[in-house]
Order: sequence, then C-alpha cells, then structure tokens
Amino acid sequence: MAGSGNKGLVPTRRAALTLIGAGALAAGRITPALAAAGDDEVLTEAKVLRDPDTPVAGNPNGNITIVEWSDYNCPYCRKVEPELRQVVQDDGKVRLVLKDWPILGPVSVTAARSALAAKFQDKYHQAHDALIGVSSRLTEPRINELLASAGVDMDRLKRDLAGRGSDIDALLKRNNDQAEAFGFRGTPSFIVGKYRVPGVLSMAEFEQVIADARKAKMN
Repeated sequence: MAGSGNKGLVPTRRAALTLIGAGALAAGRITPALAAAGDDEVLTEAKVLRDPDTPVAGNPNGNITIVEWSDYNCPYCRKVEPELRQVVQDDGKVRLVLKDWPILGPVSVTAARSALAAKFQDKYHQAHDALIGVSSRLTEPRINELLASAGVDMDRLKRDLAGRGSDIDALLKRNNDQAEAFGFRGTPSFIVGKYRVPGVLSMAEFEQVIADARKAKMN
C-alpha cells in the first residue's frame, strides 16, 4: 500500500472509534467498519457513503456499497482498478464510491483536484479513467495531456479550479479526515458494506467480501 497520510492537506486526526453496525468478522485483514464518536461525526454512514459531492460508479441504486480511497500516483491503486471494476460490472448491484485521497505529494493533489474539477463538466469518470490508467508516475504536464486526450475542456477546467477550488479542497479534506479516522495507512483502502478493507484484494476476495457484506446487511 502506498502512502501514510496526507500531512500537507490537513492535520492528523485521532478520532474515537465505535462500531457502525453488526456483522460477523471476515477473515484476515477485513474487519467491521468503524464510525467516529467525535463531536463532528466524521464517519457517519451518510458522510462516508452518501456525500453528494463524491463521484459514484457502478450501479447507483446497488444493494451494497464499496467506498475506495485512492491516489492517482499509487501503483497499487492502478493494479487493483481493472479487477475491482470487473467485479462491480459482473455483479451488477454494487455502488462504487470514489474518494480521492492524494497522499503521495503535490502532483497527486493536482491530479485529484483536476479530476474533481472535471466533474463540473460531467467528465469526472473520463478524467479518473485517464489518470488511473497510466503505468508511469504522473507529472503536471502529463496530467493536462491525459485530461485533454480524454475530452476534458481544459479552459473550462481552469475556470472551475479557480471558481470551485474551495469546494474541491473541502471534499478532499473530508476524504482525508475519514481515511485517518478509519486508521487507513495508505492507498488503496476500502469499505465494503460494513467491512473495513485496508489494502489490495484479488477479484475472488472482493467477490467473497461483497457476499459477506450482503449477509451482514440482512442480519
């Protein structure tokens, strides 16, 4: 897993943790998802799963939600992306929440801010796919090249970065606060239903934890 927290974006949070819901423990690194008991309720189910500013892929009306925290410069995020998307597509009933968590330096922040700015022209998913699909480390010129090739209006992007920058930064802060309160140490990290999954899973492991999450939801 890449990274250990975004110290340049927000201060470290040490939130008290309590259980979000019931459900048996899954094997290995997969544990019940946790919710903060702090005054600001960082990890409420609504804020983690239903932030209206956070992009959603898969089936928006799915009966189970996967939340992914990722960094565009993280090689593990790039590795897991096609397998996760295949699982989501094959299942057909998974709602995938995409939380940008740029913890690998200033270029990662630029990539995340640019992708989120593309949302205002309905091009977030094109931007996300372009940035996560490369095999080499990103640079700012490469980010601009990839986004333009993906059909993003770069003049509009610059205007949205200037005009909506505070909204984008507020969303990134929420993402970071949640990741730190969950105790995630790097990217990618996941919540699958009621389960906390810090790290990369195989397709079979994703399928198993999705099945476990559905069973827990019924209990």
